[in-house]
Amino acid sequence: MSVTSTDAKGFFSVVRTTLAVSGVIMLLLGLFILVWPAKTAMFFAGIIAVYLIVQGLVYVGTGVFSRTDGGWSRIGHVVLGLVYVVGGVLAFVNLFAFTATLVLFIGVLLGITWIVDGVVSLSLLGHGKSRLWTILYAALSIVAGVVLLFSPFYVAIFWWLTGIALVVLGIVQIVRAIMLRRDAAVLAAALNADGAV
Repeated sequence: MSVTSTDAKGFFSVVRTTLAVSGVIMLLLGLFILVWPAKTAMFFAGIIAVYLIVQGLVYVGTGVFSRTDGGWSRIGHVVLGLVYVVGGVLAFVNLFAFTATLVLFIGVLLGITWIVDGVVSLSLLGHGKSRLWTILYAALSIVAGVVLLFSPFYVAIFWWLTGIALVVLGIVQIVRAIMLRRDAAVLAAALNADGAV
């Protein structure tokens, strides 16, 4: 089964779109964090608190109104729902502390994710023009992850570093998507030339 230029273009189009969309999202989120750090953090914390309450009410409703589940399953749903609701209400009672904890958690999670993303990017190096941008993205991703994990545990620093890293990584990701378009054209031309022989 041979790969056609149409298959290659389709694959590169999906990868390029994924890179571009993730780059734009990272760039915008990073800019929001840098321009409105406290408001952005409180906004996300508020969304999570609302989610906890809504999810809790769904579980409580499932436990109370279920006609097919057994007694222990229904009790489990109600208890889990109450835990979610209490967690959401406590988050709203002290939204500032919840936000600080959430930002710290996100910083640690992003640090680990960026290190893994950088290593994975290095393992997927191609031979096209986007190779340099892939190496740059991987290096920046690993460095940003290490900095987030090993910087002092001050919430403001975590949030600020997260914003800067998201902006830089978003820009590099967008450039990778643009460069991948050129690589796709080169590969399609090579496949067409091979098919013509």
